[in-house]
Amino acid sequence: MDQHIQDEDVFTLKEAIGELSNKMPAIMKTYHSFTEECFKEGELTQKEKQLIALGVSLATQDEYCVHYHVTGCIDHGLTPSQIREVTAVSAAVQAGAVMSQGATEVEWTLNLFEEGQMQQ
Repeated sequence: MDQHIQDEDVFTLKEAIGELSNKMPAIMKTYHSFTEECFKEGELTQKEKQLIALGVSLATQDEYCVHYHVTGCIDHGLTPSQIREVTAVSAAVQAGAVMSQGATEVEWTLNLFEEGQMQQ
């Protein structure tokens, strides 16, 4: 069974966003304006913004946004190799986040137990 996002899934998402826009027009209009402004060319190119968005989408495991931003990367001339490299960087960042939490929060909590300041 194919578990990947398909074009019809993206269409369904667009329909759902449209329905949400009907139910909360002011909020959704503000949201769309905000995202449009964020993705405009600025200090970062649209190409760079698509790379960032793809990395964040991968890290947050947002399948719809991964599909959308892979397409955005292709639309902005990025190669499949460049897109795959974003996957590796995103994985490294996620692994770093886990390791930093292990080195700080886990060790801090274990130290409290070892020093008798915390009990089960």
